[in-house]
Formats: sequence, C-alpha cells, structure tokens
Amino acid sequence: MTGWNNALLIVAGLMGASGVVMAAAGAHAAAANLATAATFLLIHAAAVTAIALHGGGKLFSLAATLLACGACLFAGDLAARAWGAARLFPMAAPAGGMGMIAGWLCLSLAALAAAITRP
Repeated sequence: MTGWNNALLIVAGLMGASGVVMAAAGAHAAAANLATAATFLLIHAAAVTAIALHGGGKLFSLAATLLACGACLFAGDLAARAWGAARLFPMAAPAGGMGMIAGWLCLSLAALAAAITRP
C-alpha cells in the first residue's frame, strides 16, 4: 500500500467520524443540511476506504482523492450553512458535487482500464 493510500484511509476515517457527528447533531437539531452532509460523508468515506485498500494504481488513487475532496467540500459547505455561516465560498457545494461525480466516473474508468489491461 502506498503512502497516498494510507493518507486516503486517514481522511476516510475523519470523514466517517465527522459524518457520525453531523448525523447526531442533525438529529438533535432537526437540521436537514446536517443530515444530508452526514449521509454524503459516510457513503463516500466507505467508498474511499474500499478504493484505498484495493490499491490498483494511480487512476484508482485519483478516483478516491476526487471522492474525498468532493465530499468534504460539499458536506463542509452544508455544515457551514447549518451552523450559521453563509457558506464556505460561492459555488462550494456544486464544486464538491462535481468533484464527487468526477470521482465516480474516474473509478469507472480505472476499473475499465484495469479490465482491459489484465492478461
């Protein structure tokens, strides 16, 4: 396993922990934005973990990185709004969403490339 994959696992663990915290906070405050942020963090933390443990090369690492960055940006913007800030910066949530979409597409390409190049 590469050092980058280890870093991705650390980030995934922090995403998962943050997702649980946001889910609990959202349940107590009835904040829809926190519940949505929690869901995105938890789902993508699991995906990043699986990809990082799989290894598989640079394209897989790129997919996991895009998923992690996108989910953190998206959830961070929603959490900032829920906790009273206007937002992280203009278009932060849509940029995070695009990052996640790019990550999922990159994962598909990585798997396709791996399938084509296998003997």
